Amino acid sequence: MFSHIMIGTNDLAKAKTFYDALLGTLGVAPSVVDGHRMFYMTPTGVFAVSQPINGQPATHANGGTIGFAAKSPAEADAWHAAGIANGGTTCEDPPGVREGAVGKMYLAYLRDPDGNKLCALHRM
Repeated sequence: MFSHIMIGTNDLAKAKTFYDALLGTLGVAPSVVDGHRMFYMTPTGVFAVSQPINGQPATHANGGTIGFAAKSPAEADAWHAAGIANGGTTCEDPPGVREGAVGKMYLAYLRDPDGNKLCALHRM
């Protein structure tokens, strides 16, 4: 359904350090930087981070979450640890199993340095 997801940042270098470490735990190669933006290319889609082209500050979406697929709970934990070590902050409950209408999942939540809410999800 989606070709890509792009979020904003106010500090491209800081975002690159954060996302290279975070997405590296999921097996994603470091970003390709193209001027004011960077791209993480995968066989299933593209995740991009950009300084806003309108010159206004980047802000996070209230109520929005970007989810990344994890192959295991251990991979989700490594993702979470890499995020914290590179300027992210934990949010929601600690990483762990959640059960709901769509089944049992292992979830780990973070906010990136710009406040965007992220989640690593492993379906059990």
